[in-house]
Amino acid sequence: EKIANILEKNEYETFLPHRDAGLVEGEFTLEKKTKIFDTDMDFLKSADMVVALLTGRDVDSGTSAEIGYAYALNKQLIGINANNIKVLNNFIWGLFEYGENIIDSLEDFENYLIELTN
Repeated sequence: EKIANILEKNEYETFLPHRDAGLVEGEFTLEKKTKIFDTDMDFLKSADMVVALLTGRDVDSGTSAEIGYAYALNKQLIGINANNIKVLNNFIWGLFEYGENIIDSLEDFENYLIELTN
C-alpha cells in the first residue's frame, strides 16, 4: 500500500491485485480465481510500469510471476528491495536490468519518480 500511495501522490494510476481485484472472502471458487487472474493480467498488459516489492526471504511467487510476465511484455520494471541485506535471486536480479532498476528504499523510490517527471 505504501508504494501505491507514493505512486498516486506523484499522479500515477495504480493497480494492486488484492485491493482492486478484490480479496477473496469465503470459498475460493473457480469464478473468483478466474476474475482475479484475468483482472491482474489485463492490468499487466496495459501497464506502462510495473513496480514490485522484493522483500522477504524470497520474492512472493505471485509477484515473481507478474515480474516475468511484465518482462516478457517489455514493460518497465522497478524493484524495491527495502531490506537490501539479503541477496536477490540472480534471475530476478537480471530481470531488473541486471540490478540497475532495483531501488533500496521507499524514499529513494519517491526521489526516482520525481526525477522521471523532471
